[in-house]
Amino acid sequence: QVQLVESGGGLVQAGGSLRLSCAASGSIFSINVMGWYRQAPGKQRDLVARITSSSSTNYKDSVKGRFTISRDNAKNTVYLQMDSLKAEDTAVYYCYAVVRTTQAPYEYQYWGPGTQVTVSS
Repeated sequence: QVQLVESGGGLVQAGGSLRLSCAASGSIFSINVMGWYRQAPGKQRDLVARITSSSSTNYKDSVKGRFTISRDNAKNTVYLQMDSLKAEDTAVYYCYAVVRTTQAPYEYQYWGPGTQVTVSS
């Protein structure tokens, strides 16, 4: 199996920065896409950013120019640098990874448990 462990969430003032990390471990053969979703109270879970194994990226419109996603393939880790944070960025952030394990010839999407990001205005 595969486990994702997030770190880096917390409380920050508006205009500040946070860096989230998510490390994947377990029976990993390869990782295709890695990324981040977020879910605010009473709202649906939305894609924030994603990055492919070749480092192609996509961002939610509202975070473009403020958030940067990157990954370290050697460490099976994805990062989300969040700058110029706004109160509306407050949410639980979930990382995910589309992984092919050593035990099966297909890919499966795994999720982290989530990390809280709170931006005070």
